[in-house]
Amino acid sequence: MDSPAASHGTHTITNTPALDPSIARRLKKTPEGLVAAIAQQHDTGEVLMLGWMDEEALRRTLTTGRATYFSRSRQEYWRKGDTSGHIQEVVSVSLDCDGDTLLIEVDQTGAACHTGTRTCFEGRMLPLARPASTESAEGTPTNA
Repeated sequence: MDSPAASHGTHTITNTPALDPSIARRLKKTPEGLVAAIAQQHDTGEVLMLGWMDEEALRRTLTTGRATYFSRSRQEYWRKGDTSGHIQEVVSVSLDCDGDTLLIEVDQTGAACHTGTRTCFEGRMLPLARPASTESAEGTPTNA
C-alpha cells in the first residue's frame, strides 16, 4: 500500500531513499499505512504525546534526528517544533514486540502538546471507578 502522502499527493519527495526494507517489513501498519508513535522524555520517562508515522515519517525521524509525524487531519508531514519551536530531538527509536507501536525517546524543548501543556495528558486524567475491596490493607480477606 502507498504511504498516506503518496496516495494523497502531499510532500512527494524525489531522489530520497526509502525506509530500510528490513525495518519496513517489521511494521504492522493500519489500513491507512500508519503506526502509532509514542513520544517519551528520554531522561524522566514522562509520556509526552501520541502521534502517527508512516514509513516516510519514520525514515525522516531516523535520518534527521528530529521527530516527524504524519497528520491524519491535514494529510501531511509535520516535524515537531518547526512552527512552535517546541522541538523533539530524537535520542532513540524502538519498535514494540507486535510491530504496531513505536517508542520515540526524545529530548523535548518546551511544550509537547499543541494546547501548550508539557504533555498531551497533563490535567486530563479520567475518573477511575474502584470496586469495593474485600481485602484489608494488610492483604488478608475481611468478613464483608
